[in-house]
Amino acid sequence: MTDELAWETLERSVAYSCAGFDVRNERVRFPDGTDAEFDYLAEGESVVVLPLTPDGDVVVIEEWRQAVGRVNRGLPAGSMESDDAEPADAARRELAEETGYEAGSLEHLTTVEPANGFADAVFHYFVARDCEQTVQQDLDDNESIRVATTTLDELLDAAREDELRDGRTVTGVLYYALFER
Repeated sequence: MTDELAWETLERSVAYSCAGFDVRNERVRFPDGTDAEFDYLAEGESVVVLPLTPDGDVVVIEEWRQAVGRVNRGLPAGSMESDDAEPADAARRELAEETGYEAGSLEHLTTVEPANGFADAVFHYFVARDCEQTVQQDLDDNESIRVATTTLDELLDAAREDELRDGRTVTGVLYYALFER
């Protein structure tokens, strides 16, 4: 059964495509019968990892973000790839690639749609425990990443002081502090 609020998609096309995302255009019909155009960012599923060392420190990355023109501190994250059977596979891969750390255990925290008014992005959050630095970073050609460790309390303070700006990271840190800590 279709919800009475649902829009009917009449046509779909890709308006723009690049590495990482597409801009899709759809001709839609609203419940009142009106037709319109709707564009959205299509980037699919990603993972975000909150990595904890055996001592309870958090492994973070510092990465240049061209769109905002600064280095942002954040959690390791990235898109699911065709070789990733499950989001957990992507989480383990991204953690190792971006930080050189591997998880002793991995558990799902939550899944969110961070901007579902204009994007189809889905973020699967994981906590990785007993993380040890065991491999070399294997960065993509467009990644400039420095690895550091900090405490969860320091990240919470940074979020409170408006110094932790990466939305994926704020969501993961606050979710963990509220429901899992």
